[in-house]
Amino acid sequence: MFTASLPLLKQAYGQRAIGAFSVNTIEQIRGVFLGASAADSPVLIQVSKRAREYAGADVLESAAHAIAKDFPQVTFGVHLDHGDEDHAHACIDSGLYSSVMVDASMRSFEDNIAITRRVVQHAREHGITTEAELGRLGGKEDDIEVTDKDAFFTDPAMAAEFVQRTGVDSLAVAIGTSHGLKKFSGDARLNLTRLEAIQSALPGYPLVLHGASMISSAEVLRINQAGGRLDTTSQGVPPEQYLKAIQRGITKINIDSDSRLLMTRVCREYLREHPETVDFRLPGEVFIQAMADLVQHHLVLFGNGNHRHNAGIEN
Repeated sequence: MFTASLPLLKQAYGQRAIGAFSVNTIEQIRGVFLGASAADSPVLIQVSKRAREYAGADVLESAAHAIAKDFPQVTFGVHLDHGDEDHAHACIDSGLYSSVMVDASMRSFEDNIAITRRVVQHAREHGITTEAELGRLGGKEDDIEVTDKDAFFTDPAMAAEFVQRTGVDSLAVAIGTSHGLKKFSGDARLNLTRLEAIQSALPGYPLVLHGASMISSAEVLRINQAGGRLDTTSQGVPPEQYLKAIQRGITKINIDSDSRLLMTRVCREYLREHPETVDFRLPGEVFIQAMADLVQHHLVLFGNGNHRHNAGIEN
């Protein structure tokens, strides 16, 4: 069932986080629905600006709605990730989205406010939830690249002012993660003290965690054993930190790199083991089930569904 995003975020506050899984292919979309069904959990299908450019406007979004017909029991939304103002307006007008993120975090504070406010006003006319970003995550994802020297944490006081002046429904905060395969350097982890300060400045307000993949070292190793050349020091968010972030106001957690690693590993291993195949659907079918398992596992870690006790999470 297609639903608005904001009620999901508000209902989740302090107890769980909605998983938002970035997609670029129909295999990923079907895997997300299978995993959400197994976890008995709502989910967000997340389409980035770059994904829309790759697949074509409205293609992935329409595929999500089509595949959803096979999963009527799954509550889902479609979310634009890291959109610019033009993409955000186009997605609002398409009627295929439940929420949009406009990312003007690379602009000045005042420009970020002005751009976000325009998108918020347009979205409200269509009953669509909005997300913006304050602070700047390092790393690279699609066409977004921020060096370590240009990355900075979200300022709690500025966050409160930003939300008040824009009316945005949710805010992506920079608390130590980064895009890409290397979320942290050394012993660094989520800055929960900074997150607590943001929560205090915005009590009860939905916060969003970007760059939140776990980055399985086992997946990296298997990819390299199958011919890949990934950095073996890559590291992601430790799973035990998800609940701590949720307790401090995180209501939506974005996952992209974990899915990319999985697809890379499945394809490399399958083609290595079946060099005679030219049927790309065969590794695709393997990936769909693997993606479903990944999504189910993440959703449970985020406190969702009827398996939350297995993750040490109580109602």
